[in-house]
Amino acid sequence: MADEEIEIDTDDLERRMQGAMNSLKSELASLRTGRASSSMLDPVTVEAYGQRVPVNQVGTINVPEPRMLTVNVWDKSLVGKVEKAIRESGLGINPQLNGTIIMLPIPELNEERRRELGKVAAQYAESARVAIRNVRRDGMDQIKKAKAQGMSEDDQKLWEEEVQALTDRFIKAVDQALESKQTEIMQV
Repeated sequence: MADEEIEIDTDDLERRMQGAMNSLKSELASLRTGRASSSMLDPVTVEAYGQRVPVNQVGTINVPEPRMLTVNVWDKSLVGKVEKAIRESGLGINPQLNGTIIMLPIPELNEERRRELGKVAAQYAESARVAIRNVRRDGMDQIKKAKAQGMSEDDQKLWEEEVQALTDRFIKAVDQALESKQTEIMQV
């Protein structure tokens, strides 16, 4: 039929799957595991200067010890707002004021809370798997369209195998990230 080679853009598929993986990594990083991490405050936003901004744009976040975070707020008038935003964020952290520095002691996680966090991590991983499978489906649809335009069956099989291999690689990476995070969560 058609003499020219019909190409499927696997680079685009890989880029989109990598986007799902990056999103998963940032969601997992925001989960509290009993150890302090500055990324725990990434989802917290503060009403400052007439708009909502992330905490890291109104102060410096430090991890002085394994179970303590500090936020050194640059503008004294925002200290109360930052404290309130952290308190209401649902992180389960009780801020303590010390001038312009807000100290955030990270409490020890109990067994029940660890299991809940494990379930949340599993939900994040499942969302990433779904996103990767959706990208796979788009790739398979591209292959079907190319077949309708005259792609040979051999080429169709090769492209399908390549898209499936890409999908399998990313799903395996999601599973490894989840397993690693769940091990970290359950560690006492």
